[in-house]
Amino acid sequence: MPTSFTDDLRLAHVLADDADSLSTNRYQALDLRVDTKPDLSPVTDADRAVEEGIRRTLGRARPRDAILGEEQGSTGFSQRRWVVDPIDGTKNFVRGVPVWATLISLMVEDEVVVGVVSAPQLNRRWWAMKDGGAFTGRSLLKPLPIRVSDVSRLEDASFSYSSLDGWDHAGRLDDFLALSRHSWRTRAYGDFWSHMLVAEGAVDFAAEPELELYDMAALDVIVREAGGRFTSLDGRDGPHGGNALASNGILHETVLGFLGSVGPDARPSADGRPAGAAGGDDERASDHPEGSEAHGTGDRAPAREGSVAPREPGGTLHQLSDRRRPAPTGQGPDLPPM
Repeated sequence: MPTSFTDDLRLAHVLADDADSLSTNRYQALDLRVDTKPDLSPVTDADRAVEEGIRRTLGRARPRDAILGEEQGSTGFSQRRWVVDPIDGTKNFVRGVPVWATLISLMVEDEVVVGVVSAPQLNRRWWAMKDGGAFTGRSLLKPLPIRVSDVSRLEDASFSYSSLDGWDHAGRLDDFLALSRHSWRTRAYGDFWSHMLVAEGAVDFAAEPELELYDMAALDVIVREAGGRFTSLDGRDGPHGGNALASNGILHETVLGFLGSVGPDARPSADGRPAGAAGGDDERASDHPEGSEAHGTGDRAPAREGSVAPREPGGTLHQLSDRRRPAPTGQGPDLPPM
């Protein structure tokens, strides 16, 4: 088992523990201060306090390392760089929606080697280290290995995203709707959670059209170490393209075919569908709110004329054991005690 980054992973958990304490203390506080940044996104006193606390600890524990944070930008010059999103899901945090998390990662040159995602109001944490596997649990002492699904057909696949606005702003709303029409199920779990559900095998792919490095770095290594793939929408590996597709790996090229890949096996046909995709020429998809389904109100979409219907109950789609690869054995990386 590689050990070169075990101390860094342990430190990332310490940082996450402190961040959880700070953010939880300010969550739903009556005196929470909310400001608007130049890009019109919200920032709270909790965002600032969490990042400042992480920077302070890193300054003592890793004084030579560089840091990139959402609120304070980039400081230092080093091949080792910590990347921090103090609260991913600030809008949820402000409105009292419990889906938010602190994202902490370590990059060496351009590669993410450690990642921790901590969501205290969901009572969940996910983490990974390069070549060490991906895990979930409340601490390093009780790790549960996670693994992506083995779903291989788009019409059997679950697709998660954050909102429609980003796809519209990026000029890719039609691509998004075409992809959702051919997927079994779409849900707007949103932000970090979409990608962690991919890593767990509960969702088969997640895509976002507009992201920053601090939104993606921790997610990248966790998805990859869970057996999946993490790229930009043009297929570039890693969290570097300003957008992201996380998948179980099996479906990746098929999904890229809808979202802009120019690979020969995934290039869209003249009607805008990837080669081999089924579907009638007159299909339409209606806009739908976050948290709702793209196809109707139930878990199963009604079959459309000229489209591929979901499998009937009893098929492998409805058998959890067929949807996920076996989790690796063992209790996780051999890490120093907390």
